[in-house]
Amino acid sequence: MPELLSVDQAEAMSTEQIHDLYRRYVSRSQVSLIGSFGFGRDLVDHAEGAWIHLRDGRRILDFTGGVGVLNHGHNHPRILAARRRFQERRRMEVHKNYLSPYVAALSHNLARLLPGDLTISYFPNSGAEAVEGALKLAYKYHRGRRGTVLHTDIAFHGKLLGAGSLTASPEVHFPYPGIPGTDTFAYDDLDSFRLALERHVSAAGACDVYAVVLEPFSASSLRECSSHFLREVRRICTERDIVLVFDEVYTGWGKTGALFHFMHHPGLVPDVVTTSKSFGGGKASISGYIAREPIARAAYDNLADATLHSTTYYGFGEETATAMEAVAVAVEEDFPGRAVELGERLDTGLSQVAARHPKLVRRVQGRGALHGVFLTPGPRIPAGLREKLPTTAARDPQAVSKLLTAAVIAALYRDHGILTFFGSNRLIALIVSPPLVARADEADLFVNALDEVLDQGAARLLAGLVREKAVG
Repeated sequence: MPELLSVDQAEAMSTEQIHDLYRRYVSRSQVSLIGSFGFGRDLVDHAEGAWIHLRDGRRILDFTGGVGVLNHGHNHPRILAARRRFQERRRMEVHKNYLSPYVAALSHNLARLLPGDLTISYFPNSGAEAVEGALKLAYKYHRGRRGTVLHTDIAFHGKLLGAGSLTASPEVHFPYPGIPGTDTFAYDDLDSFRLALERHVSAAGACDVYAVVLEPFSASSLRECSSHFLREVRRICTERDIVLVFDEVYTGWGKTGALFHFMHHPGLVPDVVTTSKSFGGGKASISGYIAREPIARAAYDNLADATLHSTTYYGFGEETATAMEAVAVAVEEDFPGRAVELGERLDTGLSQVAARHPKLVRRVQGRGALHGVFLTPGPRIPAGLREKLPTTAARDPQAVSKLLTAAVIAALYRDHGILTFFGSNRLIALIVSPPLVARADEADLFVNALDEVLDQGAARLLAGLVREKAVG
């Protein structure tokens, strides 16, 4: 019988043992990338709220927000209690022969919270699956008679082959095969959108576009569409019978100061909205797409097609029950209001930091609890650091921006015990994405730490990164 590691043994492993197993069974490159930072050599004991507690007793303020997953923070007590109740009562997870009370109730709750006739829900596991489900719904709605989907030039919709076909961020740089019939327009540019649309309208006026997929707020670039742009796109899509999909995988559940970002614009209703990340309360891998009733019923609501779009783990019991509690917490604890308060604190603090460091900070922008700090890159990469980079990374036109931002991330963690990350789109930003359970004084702690880090200047920051890479 093979020797298998137990959970207890896994939790007792040292950093060196984990790195070794990663190199052998997961990815050597991940160890090289993550292990060269301080957090890549630390081990977590437990986490609660906005804080991570390390095995060595240190506390780390987590201002990544789990890259959108942790609006509720780590281990929210109501989320833990909901999962514990489900387990203790031995509820059934999933079964194709029984209808789920959790799917029914969660679908009802979303229909009550979302505007208009966004009332029909489907629950897979990841954001990319939700986007692909929305895309298939739009294609089926038109019975395969249209062949084009439009997306923006900075879009990030996922990394599966379908969702990746709609992703224009350079983060997905390898030329994977994609679905046919995709075309691009400039983000928040109405003229560009109209031109893209007209490329797919025949001389006789027949439109070949079955869907427009866009992010009202682009989490990877910290840009948002204007109300005028969104409303005009909505009008044109209605006029042309195009399914309009809003991707709110990151920005759902209060992140920018509204329950969903598009709800900042009263009366604006997409045909489909996608959600994931904090939908599972930081504990469950669940996503969803919610469609307007006429679209969903026309596509799938007949006996022949009722299960045409399906997946084994659709509406998995504990995950769906967890999402119900996560949604209730977001509403009852007023996550949108918390995001507004955090946003005001961050707007003020980050603007003051930018004013004090004009040579380092190009600009700050964002909304609610999702901001970005764009740093001004220096003229070149220090020789000591260039030697440690792979050839492809050294040639990357964004290399200096990435390295300077990485140096700030390293210093925030090393010197102040604050965890952050950077977003990679057309420009590189230090992402400021606290969980919505973070307090005002924790936002101040972050701002003050960033100010002290930037006081070091670009040269010292990059030198510190060189030293950290050498240790890694």
